[in-house]
Amino acid sequence: MGRNNLSFRGWYYFRTGWTTYFAFILAAINTLTVTYFLAIENYPSLKSVFPSFEQYIVIIISIGVPLLIFVGYIHFKRTQAFKSEVDVLIESNPYQRRNTVNGEINLRLNLKLLDMLLKVSKKESLGESDLKDIEDLHSKMLSFSKSRSFTNDADLDYLKKEIKKL
Repeated sequence: MGRNNLSFRGWYYFRTGWTTYFAFILAAINTLTVTYFLAIENYPSLKSVFPSFEQYIVIIISIGVPLLIFVGYIHFKRTQAFKSEVDVLIESNPYQRRNTVNGEINLRLNLKLLDMLLKVSKKESLGESDLKDIEDLHSKMLSFSKSRSFTNDADLDYLKKEIKKL
């Protein structure tokens, strides 16, 4: 992750600034202007509802902003669209994949350690099965750690296997 790719970083920052901020604002202004001056001004029935451009903007924003917030909520919470976007991100970004897998592995390891800590805290001895579980977990983690890289699909295969368990 050196800074020798400064031009690509600049290109990425430019595209992000353009699409997230500049193009969004210009598109909103363009849509409001075009719809009012090409559509509403030419139809007297619409002109009576929206007598001026300023009133049109106030009405559209007061209806449009809550409507778009609702559509955004539906996108994230009620459809498969966002889940599909995240799936594509994880499939195409090895760093995101690695973080997701590492989080899952850390969770399992921590839960096992907590189980053992609770037993020790209750003055219970760790049995052969506990030691076998730890050895198995260690062996699996070591083997997986050696086999994975950012250029192979070991992390993606791990995630797919875990998702199938659900």
